[in-house]
Amino acid sequence: MEDDPACNADARHTCLKLELPSASERSKDSIFIRGTWFPSHFRLSITDGLHVWTCEGSDAEVRQRAEQWDQSVSEYVALAERYLGFQQPDSKYGFEDADKGQMRLSWTFEKQGTKLEWRWKCQPSSDSKQNIVEILDFLLDANIRLSEEVVRKTQSFEKLKVEAERCLSQSQAFSNEKAEFESAAYAKVCAMNAV
Repeated sequence: MEDDPACNADARHTCLKLELPSASERSKDSIFIRGTWFPSHFRLSITDGLHVWTCEGSDAEVRQRAEQWDQSVSEYVALAERYLGFQQPDSKYGFEDADKGQMRLSWTFEKQGTKLEWRWKCQPSSDSKQNIVEILDFLLDANIRLSEEVVRKTQSFEKLKVEAERCLSQSQAFSNEKAEFESAAYAKVCAMNAV
């Protein structure tokens, strides 16, 4: 069952800001796609900032489509996650009207030298507010995690920098001591040879 808590433990989440060509050639339209990826199915929430659509790739539908593309279910889900988790520069994406408030999400990919296109129909969301909250929560949490990671890495870099400066200073002191020792030893050897 798709909403089984044990199944949700295996879920991965992505959120993509997808840049789409607009009617005006000078600008681009953006949509956000939040994906929840399970081993054998997925859920998408898509917003243009005003409207929200959802897409449910059920176990049965994913299995059927994977068979049509001669892929395993896991390969199919992984490829969908790759293209809907990160915008692929070599892919042509589309998000177009499919009548009755539905939208069609599509993207191209290459398989064995042939350009192919995947399409999924998206329904108007039954709970737009909740879907937008989930997208914003995901983006804010990701931003917080990235900020914390930057702080940790900056602190780590500063510690390494201080340690490197200390090691350099210590190395310079050892080098100076070695030069003084060699100079004193050479002077003694010269003094002994002069006798």
